Amino acid sequence: MILVTGATGRVGKEAVTQLRMAGEEVRALVRDPARASDLPEGMELVRGDLADPASLEGAFDGVDGVFLIWPLATAASAPAVVAAASQVKRLVYLSAHGAGGDAEGILGFHTAIERLVRASGTEWTLLRAGGFAANTLHWADEIRNSDTVHAPYAMARRSLIHEIDIAAVGVQALTHSGHEGAIYHITGPESLTQAEQVRQIGDVLGREVRFVETPPEQMRAEYVAAGLPPDYADAILEAHAAMITTPEPVTSVVEEVTGRPARTYAEWARDHSAEFGG
Repeated sequence: MILVTGATGRVGKEAVTQLRMAGEEVRALVRDPARASDLPEGMELVRGDLADPASLEGAFDGVDGVFLIWPLATAASAPAVVAAASQVKRLVYLSAHGAGGDAEGILGFHTAIERLVRASGTEWTLLRAGGFAANTLHWADEIRNSDTVHAPYAMARRSLIHEIDIAAVGVQALTHSGHEGAIYHITGPESLTQAEQVRQIGDVLGREVRFVETPPEQMRAEYVAAGLPPDYADAILEAHAAMITTPEPVTSVVEEVTGRPARTYAEWARDHSAEFGG
């Protein structure tokens, strides 16, 4: 039995699907069962909230492995959650590139959880994922309405990764030996500027989609208005500015672990074309 937390999120849903396709028994942890209607048949659904460890009673019983996907921006409840998970044989944690060491700010909670996982006594694997391709879905409304994207740093280069590939690496680590103690930096197979990403969305849709450069201050105000803490908004913008001269690296970890090359951003855009108005 493998427990997947955050099972209604993009990576969690893919992990549940891939595990079921591989014939594994799956228990999906969700905060709202009403959002789980599109999860595959044959898995066990349990209600629980990682922010409330008391709600997880019984969730880890009989479980051999855990795919720990953390949907919160704080590690406050992580000590109790990881302690409960320490009874399992294998624990895979979805972290982020740059976590570890003395990383703070937006990466601080990942660093804190990584330390707990490494000290848990289980066979652990850390997935330090680069940028999620799915994060560019915040462009979707604007593309549907005007075929434009207004944002700063058109020349910031990113190696965005498909959520299917993130899940695939986690599934391999949970279902095969040889990944114990591994720290995997997983990325997409190419580095593209934000302007190139927008252009590729347009190619998939069969129409021109333009990137319009805007001041960083405007995007910061939008982030904060959407509820993002100001220091998080600043960190995101600073990271994008740095990617102009220091692009995100590209790794071959997805292919090395799964035996299949990582999916390109164009493939991801095709998989999500309907959300962009295709």
